Amino acid sequence: MKIISFHDDILPLKNMLFRVALRITLDKAEAEDIVQETMIKVWNRRDTWSEIESIEAFCTTICKNLALDYIRKSSHLSDSTPDLPEDKADSASTPDERAAQSDRVELVHRLVNALPDKQRMCMQLRDFEGKTYKEIARMMEISEEQVKVNIFRARQTIKQKFNDFDNYGL
Repeated sequence: MKIISFHDDILPLKNMLFRVALRITLDKAEAEDIVQETMIKVWNRRDTWSEIESIEAFCTTICKNLALDYIRKSSHLSDSTPDLPEDKADSASTPDERAAQSDRVELVHRLVNALPDKQRMCMQLRDFEGKTYKEIARMMEISEEQVKVNIFRARQTIKQKFNDFDNYGL
C-alpha cells in the first residue's frame, strides 16, 4: 500500500478539480468553493487513505458529486451561459461572423449543460480534460463500455440538437 501525503498527492490535484467543478457549475467562485470543500472532505477521510486504490479518482468523485449537488440546488444556472473570452470569439473576420460564432459556442455550452449528468461528466472528462476511458471509468465507478456509450450518446444528442437549431433557428 502506498502512503498518501496530502501535500504531495492530493494538493497537486486542486487545479484539475477546479476545472472539473468549473465545467459543471460554470461559476468560478462556486468552483473554488467546491474544490475547497472537496479538500476538506478528503482531509476528514484521511484515516481511510490507505484503503483507497486511486486518490485522484476518489478526489474527482467527491468534487463531481459536490458540483452536481450545487447544480441540482441552483435552478438559475440552467438559464445562464458562460461569458466567452474576447480572444476566443475573434477568430471570425466580420462582426456578423463573430456574433454567429459566439451564438454557436453559446448553444453548444447550453446543449452540453442540458445533457444527463453521466453523459455530461463522461464527455467533459474525455473531451475537455483529455482523460482516457479507463481513467473516466475509474473516476465515475462505471465500466469502460458505459463510458463509451455515454460519450457516444452525448455527442449524438449534441450533434442532433445543434443541427436542429442550425436548420430551423433558435
